[in-house]
Amino acid sequence: MHFSFIKLRAPAGRARIVAWLGMACLTLSAQAAQPLAQGSVPGAGQVVVSPADLQADLQRVPPEVRPQLLARPEAMQRLVTNLYTRRALAERAQEQGLDKRPEIAAELALARDKVLSDALLAQVVDKGNTPPDDKALALAKAMYQAHPEDYQNPEQVRVRHILIAPTKDKDDAAAAKEAADLLAKLKSGADFAALAKEFSADPGSAEKGGDLGFFAPGRMVPEFTEAAFALKKPGELSGVVKTKYGYHILQLEARKPAGPQSFDEVKDTLLAKVKQSEVQKGRTELAGQLEATMKLDEAALKAATASLKQAEAAQEPAPKK
Repeated sequence: MHFSFIKLRAPAGRARIVAWLGMACLTLSAQAAQPLAQGSVPGAGQVVVSPADLQADLQRVPPEVRPQLLARPEAMQRLVTNLYTRRALAERAQEQGLDKRPEIAAELALARDKVLSDALLAQVVDKGNTPPDDKALALAKAMYQAHPEDYQNPEQVRVRHILIAPTKDKDDAAAAKEAADLLAKLKSGADFAALAKEFSADPGSAEKGGDLGFFAPGRMVPEFTEAAFALKKPGELSGVVKTKYGYHILQLEARKPAGPQSFDEVKDTLLAKVKQSEVQKGRTELAGQLEATMKLDEAALKAATASLKQAEAAQEPAPKK
């Protein structure tokens, strides 16, 4: 079934967006009477940009970027300015009757269809097909029990490391020698955490004594991973390990064997998966119902396709002689 507009978007951050929209609507309703920008434009008349316009425009911005925009007054002013300019152009176009042209009227209709259909799907269809919490929990548990092999923790290790990286004042050979000297001190009983805090070029872990926490194979670069998983007993040191970042010394803190994840570990992921699945199922069923009402005129479609091909060919530039 090919019904592209009904395809469910990725759920990441969706609840956060809905909550943000709800709070924003309450705030903007109190400000609705106060335009953000307005002016009289020759050939367009009075142009007004409202808080609701700004809110709608912000929805086109990725959720993770919105806080950055909202924190920058100059960025928000640019958004409003762009909205004002575009609306002025649109009003001028309408005054000149461009909205009556068939091809433009069709584009406007398609834009309206998209906005309204997306709203119906998100606010009515999806809401009606989202299972209540108790049903979603039962479905998630059933999914977990049906495929326990899908929920396994790989073997993990926890290590500390010290990174000595070449710099403009320290060439590769000097970095390698410094790492070798530190390894000798560690073998003589020096405190790993203290040396990591003083010498490691990895700021994220140096302040924690070089501690990287637990990680599974594949998370680190191959040379580092191989050295880390070769360590067997807590306290064991690696040799000097070279990676693209420089020279490392590793010390094993602990190993965690592979094993099944508990339901609580994967519950949130499974709940999101179940809800997405149920919502998508509702969209697919609706798509089937709507498609069943359609009577396709294949002859008309064939004629329209031929006409469009002819129009496209007419627009192609003539080959150079």
